[in-house]
Amino acid sequence: MTTYLYLGIDVSKGYADFTILNDKKEIVEDNFQLDDTFEGHHQLFKILTNLYDHHPDGKLFAAVESTGGYENNWFNTLHKLQSMMELSVARLNPFGVSHSSKASMNRIITDKQSARYIAEYLISYPEIVNYKVEDYFASARRQWTSIKMFTKQKTQLLNQLNSLLYIANPEILPFCRDGMRLWTLLLLEKYPTALKISRAKVTSLSKIPYLSKIRAEEIIENAKLSVASANDKITEETIIAVVKQIISLRKIIARQINLLENNVNLPDEVKLLKSFNGIGTYSAVGLMIEIISVERFQSSKKLASFFGIHPVFKVSGDGKSGFRMSKRGRKEPRNILFNITRYSIAHNPFIKEIYKNHLKKGMTKLSAMGAIMHKILRIIYGMLKNNTPFDSQIDLDNRNKDKVNNQLNKIILERRFQKHDNMAPISRRHNKVRKENEPIPK
Repeated sequence: MTTYLYLGIDVSKGYADFTILNDKKEIVEDNFQLDDTFEGHHQLFKILTNLYDHHPDGKLFAAVESTGGYENNWFNTLHKLQSMMELSVARLNPFGVSHSSKASMNRIITDKQSARYIAEYLISYPEIVNYKVEDYFASARRQWTSIKMFTKQKTQLLNQLNSLLYIANPEILPFCRDGMRLWTLLLLEKYPTALKISRAKVTSLSKIPYLSKIRAEEIIENAKLSVASANDKITEETIIAVVKQIISLRKIIARQINLLENNVNLPDEVKLLKSFNGIGTYSAVGLMIEIISVERFQSSKKLASFFGIHPVFKVSGDGKSGFRMSKRGRKEPRNILFNITRYSIAHNPFIKEIYKNHLKKGMTKLSAMGAIMHKILRIIYGMLKNNTPFDSQIDLDNRNKDKVNNQLNKIILERRFQKHDNMAPISRRHNKVRKENEPIPK
């Protein structure tokens, strides 16, 4: 049986009062007050999560009064949480709530009581409350899911094509190590097997876009020495059919991504994430569909755990041990982050430099990529939490601050039994070092 719950929120500048009632207007959660800060919104998420733990069959109706914009932050947080909770949220005209409380002969007007009046209004007048029940990411989610489906189909066809090429045109495979390029697909559409290529002319192959004359000559020579075991008509037709489907899907995906970028009402968080060189519209939407609301995560470590990229100590079957990526939870968000990392290492100078530094320290390429995934996720968390576009200088300043704090903590630990004595007979140089490293009084 469904339990109906009602959350009344009385918003003030910088904070809000909350009260939760049941459909009999009995108190489920007495008045509590939260600040309009990241921590306040995180606490609201925890309170609602706990509420659903106690009422697993519950359906929550929440409302804020229109207060000239002060209610927007609370409204948006609740709107995002609709993706994971049975929750409807509404904006109310304050005059309606006021007249309702007066009609009930209520004489006490405080923030605490106002929150209760809002909850009671939802119970008394359900027919005139206009709830916003659509998922915050609804339109973006639908488009993103379509692109994901087409991309999965393309990947399956590419895997099938690779298997066919192994027996029909294996000399082409070395050109596909970094992905199947368009020129390769156009070549295979006309010349699906090694036998067909070996009989082709250089001038014909070099007419294919991005296929140079030198490469065309190399491909033909390789085809003449091919070890291919299949050159029959059925194999030819199968390769051509698969290639045509892949080309068609590439065009469909490109159109769908263009629709996502230009016609879908994208959330502000998506536009914010795109300020990082390496995160495109598709990736940004995918990340936000997984994160939903950054207020759910108290720290970047919590977000890393959700993505399953936090380090855990593992011992393999052959006895090798060490800290490895946990890979717990759903793999979809990790796949998105992995693709962002690959692109960023190649095209983002800031990330590329950090990656090279990891390699210089002796990390393997995969370990360095794991470290970069964690780094990018911390950047994403900071951008969303502070509602700030990416700025490499902020990251550099934070790293320098951490370095200074670590040095100060080390000095404090070393001198825990005695503070620096200005009368100590030390050299002028060492005295200068002491002054430079002296903790700044709070």
